[in-house]
Amino acid sequence: MGVDQGRASQWLPDEMSPRTLERALWLLVALSLVGDVVTTFVGLQLGLAESNPIARNVIYSHGLTGMLAMKGAAVGVGLACRPLLPQAYRMIVPAGLAVPWTVAVGINLYMISQVV
Repeated sequence: MGVDQGRASQWLPDEMSPRTLERALWLLVALSLVGDVVTTFVGLQLGLAESNPIARNVIYSHGLTGMLAMKGAAVGVGLACRPLLPQAYRMIVPAGLAVPWTVAVGINLYMISQVV
């Protein structure tokens, strides 16, 4: 089954192409990655605990370097898988990274607000 580029982008505003949306999502990936790392470590300094068991073990074992390596690995997997998708659907890769990290930033900010 092929991908019809016209149909795949019909839900976007006229001035936004799938490529433009993908670039915006990659920017959101970068911002949410930084936001998640910063808010996580601020929360840890305030006495909060990391709720993700894998991230918790990495942070407690390797600190900031481990957290950055873990995030880098996630981005690397996304970048490696991206070419496997049809062009019109490649935006799912940055969306799949940005959405949970953005939610994590929101949760972290809420938790921090409860202790300061």
